[in-house]
Formats: sequence, C-alpha cells, structure tokens
Amino acid sequence: MELTFPNLLLENVRKYGSKKDAIREKDFGIWMSYTYTEYLEQVRLFALGLASLGFKRGDKTAIIGDNRPQLYWSMVATECLGGVPVPLFQDAIEDEMHYVLNHSETKFAVAEDQEQTDKLLGLRDRCPHLEIIIYEDPRGMGDYKQPFLKSFAQVQDLGRKFAADHEGYFEEELGKGKKDDLAVICYTSGTTGKPKGVMLSHWNIITTAQNAVKAEGLNDTEEVMAYLPMAWIGDFIFSVAQAYCAGFTANCPESTATVLSDMRDIGPTYLFCPPRIWENILTDVMIKMEDADWLKRKLFHFFVDLGTRVAIRKMNHESVSPGLRFLYRLGEFFVYGPLKDHLGLKNVRVAYTAGEAIGPEIFEFFRGLGINLKQVYGMTESSALVSIHKDDSIKSDTVGPPLPEVEIKITDDREVLYRSPGVFLGYYKNPEATAETLEDGWVHSGDAGFVDKDGHLKIIDRAKDVSTLSTGTIFAPKYIENKLKFCPYIKEAVAIGMDKPYVVAFINIDQGAVGNWAERRSIPYTSYTDIAQKPQVYDLIYNEAVRVNKSLADDEQLQGAQIHRYLILHKELDPDDEEITRTRKIRRRFIAEKYADLIEALYSDRDSVEVKAKVTYEDGRTTSINANLKIREVEVFTDG
Repeated sequence: MELTFPNLLLENVRKYGSKKDAIREKDFGIWMSYTYTEYLEQVRLFALGLASLGFKRGDKTAIIGDNRPQLYWSMVATECLGGVPVPLFQDAIEDEMHYVLNHSETKFAVAEDQEQTDKLLGLRDRCPHLEIIIYEDPRGMGDYKQPFLKSFAQVQDLGRKFAADHEGYFEEELGKGKKDDLAVICYTSGTTGKPKGVMLSHWNIITTAQNAVKAEGLNDTEEVMAYLPMAWIGDFIFSVAQAYCAGFTANCPESTATVLSDMRDIGPTYLFCPPRIWENILTDVMIKMEDADWLKRKLFHFFVDLGTRVAIRKMNHESVSPGLRFLYRLGEFFVYGPLKDHLGLKNVRVAYTAGEAIGPEIFEFFRGLGINLKQVYGMTESSALVSIHKDDSIKSDTVGPPLPEVEIKITDDREVLYRSPGVFLGYYKNPEATAETLEDGWVHSGDAGFVDKDGHLKIIDRAKDVSTLSTGTIFAPKYIENKLKFCPYIKEAVAIGMDKPYVVAFINIDQGAVGNWAERRSIPYTSYTDIAQKPQVYDLIYNEAVRVNKSLADDEQLQGAQIHRYLILHKELDPDDEEITRTRKIRRRFIAEKYADLIEALYSDRDSVEVKAKVTYEDGRTTSINANLKIREVEVFTDG
C-alpha cells in the first residue's frame, strides 16, 4: 500500500472504525464528534462532489478559514482525487490571497464562512483559474445566488448522486495515489518578498510525522487542539499527519477567541503553541495576579521563582535538595496545579514551542510549573520538523538534537544546513529559488547556529540578521527582542544595531496588559497611541530595558549590545501593513525602510520625533495617525 494520507485514513478506519473519535468540533457551545468511519464518509462524499464539478488530477483546492472538520475533509478529499490542497491564512487581505490563488493556479476554493467567501468573490474576476467557490457555514449566505457558488452540503449531495452513477470511482481514484505525489503546497510567510509555494509530498510529511511519533512516544490516546492557522505546515503536521499516524484525536475550538477556554474542556495531552501564545498566556497570568490580593501575589511569586530554580537545576542535571523538593510539592498544591488546571494544561504530557526563538525566561517559567515544554526546530521546507528536545535532555537555549534520519551540518559562516526525508520537492514554479535553497539534498536554512557538545542544535538568529555593531560586538537582534518580550507589558520589539555604534529599539506595548496596569493606577487614556506615549508607560518600559541590559552585561560577548535608546511605537506592528508576517515574524528590511526617520532620530541627540503613518485595515480601508514619539535613554552596565 502506498504511503499516502488517503491510505492512512483507510488504515485507521480498518483499525478503529466507529470505536474512536477522529476529530471533534465545538459549535454553539456543544462538542460534536466524528469517528474514523464518519470521517471517511464525509471525505468520500465531498471528493465525489468535487468530481461531479469537474475536478481532475493535479487540480488545486484553496482552503481558507478557521480550523473546521469540513476544511480538513476538503484537504483529504482533494488528495483522494490526486489534487493538491493550498491552505491560506484566514486573516490574509485580498492582495495576499490574490497572489497565492493566481500563482498556484487554484481552480476550486473552500471557505469557512461569509467573510472568507466575500474575499474570494471579490477576487474571482482577477483569478482566471478560479472556477468554483464552496462555503462551509451557510449563515448569511441566503441571498448569494451565483451559479459557481456552492455550499459544502450541496457538494456532498452532488457526491451522493455522482456515486450512484459511478460505482467504484472513489476507490479507483484513491488507488492511483503514490507516495511521491504532491500532498500540499504551503506558502511561506514571505519575510523578504513574495511568499514561495513549498511543495511537499505524502512521503515527505508522513515519514517525518512517523519518525516524530516514534521518538516522542505518541499514541492513540493523545488529545490535541487543532487551532493553528491551517496555512502553516505546523498545523498540517500535528492536526493531520501525526493524528493519522498515531491515531489520536484532533479538537477544533469554537473560535480563535475561545481556544484557551475550550482547552479546559478537552484537557489536551499533546500541545503545540508558538512563542507568541506562550507569551500571551504568561501575560494573562501576570495581569490576573496583579489584581489578586497581597497573600496570593506573594505565594505566586515565591513559588514561581522556586519552580524556575528547580526547573533550571533539573535541566542542568543538578541535584535538587530534599528541602526544595518539599517546597516544590507545596507549590504544586497551592500554585502550579491550580494554575495548570485553570489554563487547561493539567493533562499535558508533551508541549512544544517553535516557529521562532522563545525567551529563555518564558521557557523556564513554564518548565517551572511542571509542564514538559520542549523546543522544536523546523521549517516548511523540512515538513515542519528537524530537531526536538528529548525528555531527559532539555536546554532553554537550544532546540534539541536532530530527529531520526535527519542530518545537520554547519557551514563556515555559521549557517545551518539539514538533510532529511522531509526535505521539500522544491518551490512551485520557482526553480531559481529552489536552486538557491536546495543543494544536493541539503537545505540552506538561512539560520545561524551551531551544534553544542551534547549534540543539541542552537539557533542564534537568522543568518542574515546576525551581524556586528560598528564596535565589533556581535549583534543578534532576536536574542535581545526575546529578552524584552519576557515582560508581560511588551508585545513586540525590534532591536536595531547592524553597523551602528550601539543598539536601539522599537517597542510595541501590550495594550491589554498596559491598559489593565494603567486603570489600576487611575491613568486615563483614549487609544493605543495615547497610552503608548504616557510618561508613566515609558517609565514602566524603562525598567524592563534596564533589566535586559543587566542580563546582557553578564555575557562577555554581548555586553556591548545593551540597549541605549528606545521609543514606543504609535501603533502595533501589523501584517496588513506588511511590517510582520502572518506568523508574526519581523520584516526587518521593510521596517528599516518604512521607519528610517525614527531610526535616524534614535541615533541623534533628539528626545522626540514626529510621525505620520498610514494604517491599513483588513477590509482595505486606510487611515492616518499623527503622533509625537518620545525617545528615552537607558542606563547601560559594565557588568551584571
């Protein structure tokens, strides 16, 4: 039997049938479950419906929306017919969607709801290949009468009629699938230009997923949350590939806004969150603790500090004294256990963070709570996974050793190269970019790093971003930014210093956290721009910048990279304004050009700078912001 996703689904139906849930969805507050048998029937009907509409082998299906069983079924149904799913980010604006739809030559599109359908309808005249649009949620769609527009249920009805006249068609088409067939095209976030379509085969993804399942000891009892953007390879590997390989259950939350509360319903055992989510959880916890009474705050901070110390000792393979172990058990009773229960993390057996580097302090905080948080390294081009921490070998500043069948080597200029079964087939319709990235089976990751004495891979930063100050000091901006973002009041940071005499920084405050802080101090404000420029908020951020500088002063190599000056931006960095990607990676070159006048002011003797900026909303509307941004000096240290 060929190693394909449809065949894995068939194998799970034979193994579990109606005895086990394959996927669940929360809708109107009620969890709806689908067994493997029901899952396959939904896929079969939709695939036959697509066939009745003229779907041919090699056709592309765009998938856009929040995580819904129907969207996952659409992906697998497409593969059953020899087609290729092309998932898109649900918050993509029309221009971004237009590029992907046209570049991928997408013929069919499946949208979650009216909002996503409206985007597609607005683009259809500009997308000559797009023929059929299918929507899953019928709410608000009653007056839409276009002949090329179908509901998910209508397509499945067409599938029932098609099946009656084409007996054995589904099985015949499914049987044509090969392991080397294209399974999905995932478009990269495009930090340096237009997104590139990463082509991954069934064998690429499934072999990678199987190796990780075996290495991590995952089994069919796991419960996972399917909440990550479907356009991201991470969701495909965890919610589809590993779920199929291990036979565990994926759970779709009611909405992106209810993920954390829905987690409490499910109690996931296996969890993946990018650093931004872990940062948000920490921020939420810190905000709520500020509103707690004096005794609870004291207990919390005492036991969090103690838990972090114990976690660090364990990671360093140092002994934990009986006294510390006793206090830690008390902490589990009074703080760690109740907090994990409140967050829906009490059953987590394995938790991951990846996508970009996480601050060591944030990592150690969650390890201190007793959560088995591990770092993962990978890229879309690697089928998501290259290396993972082992349970008995955790380091806060590494991404663990390579997975089975993965090879890593470091070039003379510190770039990380890897080779594995998961290495992509190439970039869709972009042989030049493929040749630049893929060389003799080795992928040039673009990341700078090294392998330590224990075989762990340590990523320093993006290779192109690691540089030096004009003084010769190593400058790794992401390392500094992560230290700043440990603060619950800082949502995003951009460190600047390449070829400059010292480091300066842009800061995005977390409006929710800072707003809560301001309200408790009776500090009035009207908007993000207003609160960001309050003197008291600048004082708040100043203290965090000083904390970071003290930490950097402890590192002989990075002492000279302390932050000298900063300003708080007038607006949040936004993917709609092209300042960050949909996966929240900073577009440094774009920011350097867009905010060149602010950077110039930071390297002058000025104490403020005027700014007028255009802001783009998701629907394409724009507005302007005028503000006077203060610039603050920061104390630097000769030692910690």
